[in-house]
Amino acid sequence: MATSTSTATEVITKLPSLRRQSSGYIVTHATHLDEEPDLERPESRRLQPDPYSFRHALKTEEQLKELRSKKGGKGLERYHAHQNELIRSLLTPMDDITLQAKEAEEESRTPVKIAVWASLIANAALSILQIYAAASSASLSLLATGIDSVFDIGSNVMLFWLHKKAMTLDLNKWPVGGNRLETIGNVIYGSLMAAVNLVVIVESVRVLISHNDADNTNDFHLPSIIAVAAALGVKVLLFFYCFSIRKASSQVEILWEDHRNDLFVYSFGILMSAGGSKLRWWLDPAGGLIIAMGVILAWSFTSYKEYALLAGKAAPHDFLQLVIYKALTFSNEIDKIDTVRAYHSGPEYFVEVDIVMPGDTPLWKAHDISQAMQDKIEALPGVERCFVHVDHETTHKPEHRKID
Repeated sequence: MATSTSTATEVITKLPSLRRQSSGYIVTHATHLDEEPDLERPESRRLQPDPYSFRHALKTEEQLKELRSKKGGKGLERYHAHQNELIRSLLTPMDDITLQAKEAEEESRTPVKIAVWASLIANAALSILQIYAAASSASLSLLATGIDSVFDIGSNVMLFWLHKKAMTLDLNKWPVGGNRLETIGNVIYGSLMAAVNLVVIVESVRVLISHNDADNTNDFHLPSIIAVAAALGVKVLLFFYCFSIRKASSQVEILWEDHRNDLFVYSFGILMSAGGSKLRWWLDPAGGLIIAMGVILAWSFTSYKEYALLAGKAAPHDFLQLVIYKALTFSNEIDKIDTVRAYHSGPEYFVEVDIVMPGDTPLWKAHDISQAMQDKIEALPGVERCFVHVDHETTHKPEHRKID
């Protein structure tokens, strides 16, 4: 959801255009904000403007190295490197940002499919191994890992089904589309994981309290340990693969978090189960208790993040800066920007832009400029919808606010 950046400081591209159907001409940007807009033929191209001279603030690699070499300069170097990325992003035409995002999506399409299907098939096979390990060893630590493994396959199936469902929703019944389905599914799945692991916690506490066996250790079952160790090896491979492409898809990011959690769960389960067999009996139920609590905490944190997306969490500051700059420099007909809001509605953003134009601006021109801005912003990566409101002054009460 981060904005795309370009390494070029000047890009020759066709700027956003606004067509008046009756004239056949296009209203385009002028190079500087104080110039009047030009009427040009559609084939015309010009350089991306930099009305605020942001390019002069770019730091070269030599300047960054010099900052880094100073005492305490690493933080300053990171700040200016981030500013460089932001400036390049601001000066990249929206068409180029959209094109780069589409190219990145096309490049990651096959890797994302591999990640989803590999996780689905692996989790199906590993759940069988884990069930065998838990049933044959009667270990509570391995039972906790087994439950987690069985729910992994359920999670993969649910994510896959919701992703497909989101693509085929009837827009007459669901006008806003299905982008929120995956987020809702993640919240529901996290709640189910918490409920099932509560059972493991209760059973672990019961065993710790009621244990009356004179033996200090449990029986050691080597095949169960080998089965879970094999599952751990597969999860390590899936973790590194999904980590490399986790930003390409919300599906893959959830899978990566799941594999990351499983590394802890499986490793700790093996250690505590073996410890209960070789050291002290109570290590095994204690391991089951800790694993279950860890899974609940991890999924509670994930659910909290998903709730924040559904509740309308604000978009990142860098994205807001991008939208503000693009709106402000979109057309010379725009006097000022009144308000810009961007917030989550599921995994993607809703954007609201209030622009101010002269009171005598023709209706057709106000419509065409605001419509073109809306279309350009909606094409940006991570944007689901954009609403552009046009006004002629800024002294009114804020739009969409119930004020007594």
